[in-house]
Amino acid sequence: MKIAIASDHGGLNIREEIKNLMDELEIQYEDFGCECNTSVDYPDYALPVAQKVANGEFDRGILICGTGIGMSIAANKVKGIRCALVHDVFSAKATRQHNDSNILAMGERVIGPGLAREIAKTWLTTEFEGGRHVNRVEKITNYETKE
Repeated sequence: MKIAIASDHGGLNIREEIKNLMDELEIQYEDFGCECNTSVDYPDYALPVAQKVANGEFDRGILICGTGIGMSIAANKVKGIRCALVHDVFSAKATRQHNDSNILAMGERVIGPGLAREIAKTWLTTEFEGGRHVNRVEKITNYETKE
């Protein structure tokens, strides 16, 4: 599995925690920034990661900002992206099993580093169940591509 990860200035600390987790799990990743504490625009980081996941350069992505909201909104504008904003372990598991989410968004100002690690680990290690969920995910894909 190959992961694209990025954050804006509001998600620097949790991004580092998740990178450490991926090192521990021996998951390959590439960090797309940001590298500063000063205010930056979250779409500048969310959109490139989403595009790389959508075009198959990466299997999944992880995005972190202050709340996770901006990152998830921006990422979901890219065709083929199913970005889930998650702040609990149950939802992390469910969004992989039922929605086949390919990007995880989290908010550093909402959750702490320990919970963020648990969420990311669950999301990274949970597979899509398929079955009845395939039809539901296909309906989203069909809607996106009918334009």
